[in-house]
Amino acid sequence: MRLILQRVICAIVLYAGCCLAASAQPYRQLTADDFQGTPRSHTSVIAYTNCSIDFKYQAHRKNGYYQLDFDIRLVMNRDRSWIDRARVTSGEMLREILKHEQGHYIIAYLEQQELLRQVGKTRFEADYQYRAQEIFDRIDAQYQQLNKDYDDDTEHMTNRRQQNSWDVYFQRKLKYMPPS
Repeated sequence: MRLILQRVICAIVLYAGCCLAASAQPYRQLTADDFQGTPRSHTSVIAYTNCSIDFKYQAHRKNGYYQLDFDIRLVMNRDRSWIDRARVTSGEMLREILKHEQGHYIIAYLEQQELLRQVGKTRFEADYQYRAQEIFDRIDAQYQQLNKDYDDDTEHMTNRRQQNSWDVYFQRKLKYMPPS
């Protein structure tokens, strides 16, 4: 439980404003270069992944309802993500750390994709600001819980059996992801 307080896995940032139509960037594999932040010395956690979801839209009134053009981007915050390289003792250990941290990135990616699907099939009316925020908050809460469960179950990657189970889960989620 205290490890949860030591680590906020993905900081989700909500920005409202005007931008472009709904878009998504492709999924990618993380590398050690994605972790440029300064490690926290007062924690037992060896690495931290910080992702944010940039959620913007522009509303247009159309035939009695509102059409919202969304721009929902997943950002890997390299300067806030870190690996305590002084505690990494081998190339194999670094690969295991990156595999675990990839799981956090996947969770953020799945959240972004679900947001795109949900807003894409929602009809917005005059309360579109409230409705868009409600969709974001609901989905964000689900994925924050998934992040917490991931770290709890894997014991921050030290439980290899659970880590393997999550790796299989992530592979299936990515393989069978519905279109955005």
